[in-house]
Amino acid sequence: MSLNLASILIYIALQLVIAWFVSRRVAAEDDYLVAGRSLGYALCSFSIFATWFGAETCIAAPAAAYAEGFSGNTGDPFGYALCLLVMGFFFARALWERKLTTFGDLFRDRYGVAAERVFAVLVIPTSLLWAAAQIRGFGQVLSAHSELDVVVTVTFAVVIVIAYTAVGGLKADAVTDLIQGLTLTLGVVALFYAVFFGPGAFDIRSIPAERLSLAATEQPLLGTFEAWAVPVLGSLFAAEIVARVAAARSAAVAKRSALAGGFAFLAVGALAAAVGLAGAVELPGLDEPEQIVIAMAERRLGPIWSLVFSGALAAAILSTVDSCLLTAGSLLAHNLIIPLRPGLTERTKLRLNRAAVVLFGVVAYGLALGADAVYRLVEEASAFGSAGVFVVTPLALFTRFGGSASAVASLLAGTAVYAWGSYLAEWPYPYLASVAAALGAYVLPAWLGQRSRGDLADRPR
Repeated sequence: MSLNLASILIYIALQLVIAWFVSRRVAAEDDYLVAGRSLGYALCSFSIFATWFGAETCIAAPAAAYAEGFSGNTGDPFGYALCLLVMGFFFARALWERKLTTFGDLFRDRYGVAAERVFAVLVIPTSLLWAAAQIRGFGQVLSAHSELDVVVTVTFAVVIVIAYTAVGGLKADAVTDLIQGLTLTLGVVALFYAVFFGPGAFDIRSIPAERLSLAATEQPLLGTFEAWAVPVLGSLFAAEIVARVAAARSAAVAKRSALAGGFAFLAVGALAAAVGLAGAVELPGLDEPEQIVIAMAERRLGPIWSLVFSGALAAAILSTVDSCLLTAGSLLAHNLIIPLRPGLTERTKLRLNRAAVVLFGVVAYGLALGADAVYRLVEEASAFGSAGVFVVTPLALFTRFGGSASAVASLLAGTAVYAWGSYLAEWPYPYLASVAAALGAYVLPAWLGQRSRGDLADRPR
């Protein structure tokens, strides 16, 4: 066993110990899912940052920059950072004021049980795809530091992650995210410094100018909109971020933490992508582009800092995957199962939430083994089922326009149009089409309902 692999395993063990220690204070479902609404600035900001900064940012984003230049990074880090900032500026306060336990509660409170259930069924796959991306990324990290096959390391990763997530709940996530956020920031900054300012520093002038552009030169305007819409609109209301906003101790903490997490994500994510750009010049022709950042760390960092960076990669992945499994599990248990069994004790609710986490960990494992790449999993997670959520959520928060029929129609139409356009018809811009369909499906029933009520009001009595 290599020293780096042993260090990663020790680091993981410490995270499990922390999660177990914090979990002893979890007594009710709200403690488990929203940390008793007690997160302050440090825990909330770092939890948002670390949750967002997962396998796709430390592995897939540098790989995309390696293969395509910055035009491959429209989603990560730039698009995903933008959606966090939009969340902070416009939506975090309103979401916190709703006192949600899960994101599905907003749909139940505003539109009724049918909308809540449709939302949960559509969003659970999104969290599972995100979790699968993290598990696959974790397997890549462990495989790069050992002679073990990726399948073996992915299997090991999922066992650890399931145990880690089921034990602690959101409060344990937040505490470990603080540690993980600091670790991954230190690791990425150390690697960036070694590449661009250390001995034999990389000369940025050796990167072709076209690889520094965020837009592919041959891409049509609608193609650029599609590339940005998937991460920004598709992830703006990610359930994992909504959970952290809801767990803040005040509306001000929720808003400022989302902004702080977004700016931190942009800064650190851009450093990771820059390492991928340099790697395309220093290490061309890699068989596994997703291992470029690991290869650059081994090339540029000494033994001590290489250990720090290995810990950073493990931190980034763990901090995201536990959030994804917790979100999927909470939607199944809290929004789909528990309402069918009124009168359950808090202890039984906790058991159901933990059992759901284990179940979805196994499902995510299967998805991770079947995926070709981390980045593809993340793209699908951002796009699938999110068009309707993007349309419905602002209308739910800020208007009384539309009811249950509008919300359900929008959620279903957005998902159906995206699935058809992406998988069957192979449209060039399936996500933009799905947003348009979701908006139309919301407005039409709402308008017809208002018109019908107006006609009834105008009739003589």
